[in-house]
Amino acid sequence: MALQSLATVTDLAARGLVVEADETTITGTYLEVASAAVRDAAGCPISQTTSTVDLEGEADTRLRLPGPPVTAVTTVLLNGAPVTDWRLTSSRLWRAAGWVGGDGPSEVTVTYTHGLPTVPPDIVDLVCRIAAAALVSHRAEDDGTGIAAADIRSERIGDYAVTYGDDGLISDMELPDYLRERLAARFGGGAVLVRSR
Repeated sequence: MALQSLATVTDLAARGLVVEADETTITGTYLEVASAAVRDAAGCPISQTTSTVDLEGEADTRLRLPGPPVTAVTTVLLNGAPVTDWRLTSSRLWRAAGWVGGDGPSEVTVTYTHGLPTVPPDIVDLVCRIAAAALVSHRAEDDGTGIAAADIRSERIGDYAVTYGDDGLISDMELPDYLRERLAARFGGGAVLVRSR
């Protein structure tokens, strides 16, 4: 099951952006894409979900689970075999025997519920701002060229001239490096989610 967007058309309206009836579908798409960009930068779903991840077992007795906070763990497999001698503490799985198999590195598969029950207001606002920028670009040209990247830094009318920025961003949906770093630090981005339910 796909994750819901981190913000809604109602959230956009609360910020003063009027979405016309014929723009609802495209706006929903922009909210989904902006949510995916923010989640990618954060390295976790942010909103509460149930996921299954594959992690490399460590010799340590604690195994960090990505996407805190972790609220429940359903199953834990060590090299495909169920294990039950673990305890959940501070978004980590504690196991006295550690997380390595007897013959070297191991794979730990965990199904668990994690993330925040309510998306933080600043994340909702960020997703709204990204989607709004894309919607404004969409509205700029009737033929759809408004969504093309055009970071104009200066423009002159007499003997027409234009200077484009060279920040390397292709669309309004790309997050700058500083923001990606902040989101990763805040949400503990790390392990890749294999599948969500």
